[in-house]
Amino acid sequence: MRILVTGGAGYIGSVLVPKLLERGHHVRVVDRMFWGIPHYAGHPNVELVNADIRRLPEGLFDGIDAVDHLAGFSNDPTAEFSPEANWQMNASATDTIARQCIAAGVRRLVFGSSCSLYDGAPDADTLLDESSPLNPRGAYATSKHYSEQALLAHAGRDFEPVILRQATVFGLSPRMRFDLVLNTFVKDALVRQRLILHGGGRMWRPLVAVQDLADAHIAVLEAPSELVAGETFNVVGDNYQVRQLAEVVAAALVRLGQPVALVDGPLPNIVRNYRCSGEKLRSRLGIDLPTTAEQAVAELVETYRSVPIEQLGHPRYYNIAWMQLLEEARPAYQATHHIFEPLED
Repeated sequence: MRILVTGGAGYIGSVLVPKLLERGHHVRVVDRMFWGIPHYAGHPNVELVNADIRRLPEGLFDGIDAVDHLAGFSNDPTAEFSPEANWQMNASATDTIARQCIAAGVRRLVFGSSCSLYDGAPDADTLLDESSPLNPRGAYATSKHYSEQALLAHAGRDFEPVILRQATVFGLSPRMRFDLVLNTFVKDALVRQRLILHGGGRMWRPLVAVQDLADAHIAVLEAPSELVAGETFNVVGDNYQVRQLAEVVAAALVRLGQPVALVDGPLPNIVRNYRCSGEKLRSRLGIDLPTTAEQAVAELVETYRSVPIEQLGHPRYYNIAWMQLLEEARPAYQATHHIFEPLED
């Protein structure tokens, strides 16, 4: 297939695109390349398009068989940094992309949504599935919710949106992030030798490894229509308490002779505490998401334990810090670039 991947140079996309290429697909990537040219550039079956998803170039969907839509603001801090730009990228642009798919005859669109839509659940006693009530909080989750509704409103015989509600992602990626809970714990253990557990770390989170998440996207892209068309799937490897994750990280460092302290901290202003089921995806497509937190931590520690501490704090590893840095440099790009400001019509 010829697959268009939006956000293909990001944390998830830089894992997904090489996997698609390995399976023989041709990939067109549209991305602003804010973190540089991706490592797979130069592959004979990949085409890079440097563009803002709010203003996509003519002909982008020509010859495309399927779209995997990952682009947009990635979490609460980035969405709150510029709520209007977040809405344009995470909500309005998704609706526009659906319309462009339909106009170009592109049948399948896979959308990277978020389990944060369940975040308003009163407690973690219930394992939430795709039929559970949604109660999105904040600009990020609200924009993802709108996108889901817009995509499903376009669903029909000639257009097959598939919604993937992604759990919090972890693990090694060529475009690495240290602003995701497990990855953050690994970085803090290496840099500070202590992990702060807000509220004791008793809150539950659904998690999934980035490699497994990429495999889930591929399975949905390649699946027959009768299994996935117009469907919503949670993509969850397992549910963990935050304290469990910290203990896994601490144990990995202790085995290397580097003690790590676990320190209780105050509750955050917003307490996120929910668990999600990924059984529908597993049973429908017969796939597994096997990577455990222990396996990912071992790989992350092995990769970064010898990296100088000052490098682990570089803004490029933290989406909000990198956005702020680029915004400070925006006057130099003003004539030809829009960074994270809303676009005017």
